[in-house]
Amino acid sequence: MIEIDGAQGEGGGQILRSALALSILTQKPFRIVNIRAKRANPGLQAQHLQAVKASARISHAEVEGAALRSTRLVFRPRGKEPGRYVFDIGTAGSTLLVVQTVYLPLAAVRGRSVVTAIGGTHVPWSPCFHYLKWVWSPFLSEMGFRCDLRLERAGFYPKGGGRVVFEEEGIESVQPLTLKDRGRLVKLWGYSAVAKLPLSIAERQRNQALRRLEQQGYQAEIELDELRAVSPGTVIVLVAEFENTRAAYVGLGARGKPAERVADEAADGLLGFLTSDATVDEFQADQLLLPLAVAEGPSVYRTPRVTNHLLTNAEVVRRFLPAEIEVTGELGSKGEVIIRPGSRLRDYL
Repeated sequence: MIEIDGAQGEGGGQILRSALALSILTQKPFRIVNIRAKRANPGLQAQHLQAVKASARISHAEVEGAALRSTRLVFRPRGKEPGRYVFDIGTAGSTLLVVQTVYLPLAAVRGRSVVTAIGGTHVPWSPCFHYLKWVWSPFLSEMGFRCDLRLERAGFYPKGGGRVVFEEEGIESVQPLTLKDRGRLVKLWGYSAVAKLPLSIAERQRNQALRRLEQQGYQAEIELDELRAVSPGTVIVLVAEFENTRAAYVGLGARGKPAERVADEAADGLLGFLTSDATVDEFQADQLLLPLAVAEGPSVYRTPRVTNHLLTNAEVVRRFLPAEIEVTGELGSKGEVIIRPGSRLRDYL
């Protein structure tokens, strides 16, 4: 039984999600206490509970403590099985975080899985659908994952109701990533969308983003769109494509938040990345850890900012896998990540 303190590091839900994924992959049971201890509303919230239930379904796990606001959980997996799964969060909790919890163990089985998740698709404190579609998914493809992610309906706070579908085939190996040089900048582009709001808001987001980029000498094309959704919302995504890598930053609308400020959030992130020598954004620096910890060889990449998420996730990985993860750089500053796997995905088939 692996013992985990949920208050360590950043003290959020990522500790639980990574532990669930790695527990199913390795078939090692774990006990976690102080779940989300550093959050204003500690314990399991709806999206975390759904991640637990999703993990239990695909692994036939025995679970103790799976209840709203529970701060303690025991999880004992009993295998892993591909199939067609539907997980309804029931709130605007993130559907994409549920997908990111189950995708790695489902890759380590022979067969095809289809995961449908219902809830939030563009909500604060989690990656939005378009970021995963345009950044995370291409990295998965480079590593050898055979998967597809699609949006059937957007879900914004507070009603959620979004619907994403993730399809995946089992694989036998994960290819490492060597991202020491991002190469020349090939293209800057973006996406500005509204749901149940005037398209002029998306235009204001686009225009502000273009102004910010042009002030620094960058040209970009930004697509406008109207999303189908249950409740109103806005989003802007700015993407940088390089010869060897890609990165993106997102701004989300909220009641009383000017469209220009939404655009500035994405522009600030992207411009900061462009002036760095990083090869992945700070979000991918965290999200790439789990799959690369079971790759066929060592991986390396640079992040513009070492985050608590990254450091905490690395510690959780070390608890389950014989991987060496070296993170250089101070918290909040640029850094480099080197991952030397001690096992391979094929070891857990």
